[in-house]
Amino acid sequence: MQRPNIGFIFLTSCLTLGMVFGQTGTTLRPGTLSNVGIDPERFQRVDTVIEQEIKDGKLPGAVLLVARNGFVVYRKAYGKAQLTPSPEPMTVDKIFDLASVTKPVATATALLLLVERGQIRLIDPVTKYIPEFTPFISAEGNTAEIPCIYHLLTHTSGLPDYAKASDLKAKYGSPCPDRVVQTIATIPKKSAPGEKFKYSCLGYITLAEIIHRVTGETIDVFTQKNIFEPLGMRDTRYCPPPEWLPRIAPTEPFEGKLLRGTVHDPLAMLMDGKSGNAGLFSTADDLALFCQMLLNRGSYGKTQLLSPLTVQLMTTVYPQVAFAGRGLGWDVNSAYSSNMGDLFPATAFGHTGFTGTSVVVDPNTQTIIILLTNAIHVRGGKVINLRSRVANIVAGSIIK
Repeated sequence: MQRPNIGFIFLTSCLTLGMVFGQTGTTLRPGTLSNVGIDPERFQRVDTVIEQEIKDGKLPGAVLLVARNGFVVYRKAYGKAQLTPSPEPMTVDKIFDLASVTKPVATATALLLLVERGQIRLIDPVTKYIPEFTPFISAEGNTAEIPCIYHLLTHTSGLPDYAKASDLKAKYGSPCPDRVVQTIATIPKKSAPGEKFKYSCLGYITLAEIIHRVTGETIDVFTQKNIFEPLGMRDTRYCPPPEWLPRIAPTEPFEGKLLRGTVHDPLAMLMDGKSGNAGLFSTADDLALFCQMLLNRGSYGKTQLLSPLTVQLMTTVYPQVAFAGRGLGWDVNSAYSSNMGDLFPATAFGHTGFTGTSVVVDPNTQTIIILLTNAIHVRGGKVINLRSRVANIVAGSIIK
C-alpha cells in the first residue's frame, strides 16, 4: 500500500512549522537522539534488524546515518565491507557505488541547474538537443510526439528500462559512450510520452548527454564543479582515483576481478563510468550534506545551490504526470518508493540504488535516513525489505 499523495505541501509545511532552515542554510552538527525528539530505546531496534540481516547473509555490512533538525544523531557501521577474497571491516567513512542514487543527486540536479540558468526548459522536446531521437510509433503506424525533458526526468518518456549492454560491448567494444547514446536515441520506444510510467536508466543516460551537449562538459566534470565542490562533498565523484580504492566498498566479481572503484552498472561501464543513470561514488556523510541542502530549500552554509522553487519541483509529484508518483529526479510515491516505509507522511521523498544504497528525506519531520550497503557483494543479497523496516523504526522513534 502506497503512502497517500497530498501534492505540493513542502514549502507550505515548512512555513507552517516555522522552519528557518531555508533562510539560514543550516549546516549539519553532531547531536543526540533524545535532543531531537527521537526515543533512543525505540530507535535501538534498528541495530537488531540490520545485524540480523547481516547474520542471515542478506548483505555483508552497512553504514547508517540519521539526521534530524540539522543534527547528525546516529552514524554507525555494521558488519564487513568485504567478505571475499578476505574479510574487511565496514567503517563509517566507506565510499559506495551509489548506482541509481546517481540519478537525483547528480543528473537531475545538474539538469535543473541548467533550467535555472535559462539554458534548458522542462517542456523542450528532446530533439532540440538530440535531433536523432526517434518518436514512439504505434502498432497502427501512428507517430507520437517527441518526449519533453520532464518526461525523461519522471520516467514517462516511453523509453524502455534498459538496453542489452553485452550486445553493445560485443559490437563496439568498451567504452563506447557515443554508440550507447545513439542506440538509445533510435531504440524503439514502448509508449507515447506521458502515457505510462516506466523506470528507465536510458532516460537518464539521455539527460546526461543533453547536459554534455548544452555545456560542453561531461556529467562528471559539470557535477564536480557545480554541485559537489560548492557543497563541500569531498568524497563524492565519478571515476574515483586510485588513492580512494582502500576506502571503497567493493561490489561483485566481474570478468574474474572484484569491482572496487569501477562502476557496477553495465551501461555505465560502456559510458566509461560517466553516466546519467549510475557511476557516482560517495559516503553517507557527503550524502547527508546534500540532503540537508534540500531540507534547507536549496542552501547549505553560504552556498545557495538551488532555488526553493526548484527543490519543490524536484521533491514533490510533478503535476503534468502525477500518475507516475515522481518528482523531477526524486521518488515520491511510485511503485519504487518502499524504502520510505509506511509511517513517514506524504512529504517524504527518496531514491534507491541497485548495489544496495538508499536515501530517505522528510521535510515535514526534518529527517534524513541514509542506508548504504553493498548487498550485491554476497550472492543473492537483498536489501529492499530492510530499507522499509529501517525507515519504519526511525519514524516510529520520533516522539516530539
